[in-house]
Amino acid sequence: QVQLVESGGGLVQAGGSLSLSCEASGRTLSSTGMAWFRQAPGKEREFVAAISGSGRDSYYTDSVKGRFTISRDNAKNTVYLQMNSLKPEDTALYYCAARRLFYSGTSYDRGEYEYWGQGTQVTVSP
Repeated sequence: QVQLVESGGGLVQAGGSLSLSCEASGRTLSSTGMAWFRQAPGKEREFVAAISGSGRDSYYTDSVKGRFTISRDNAKNTVYLQMNSLKPEDTALYYCAARRLFYSGTSYDRGEYEYWGQGTQVTVSP
């Protein structure tokens, strides 16, 4: 069974930065596409960024392009999300997700992701 544990969330002022981490255990995920999603209060969970199993390909939602960077270290079974120039509208619970094992491509469709973490809260003050 795959377990994902996010960390790195917190409270930051607008314009600041945070770095999220997602450590996987149970299985090696080096051949599996992974992603970050987020959910603000009263809103649906939305796609943020995805990365392929190799790390060569990445994909972002328009609202975070140029500000967020997704990366992974397969030796550590960990995926990261570096968030710069944060805005109050980035406030949400951020979830790490992994696709079915050996599905290595990127996807923005949350239905493509089988494993989910518990989330880490990111709050951006004005």
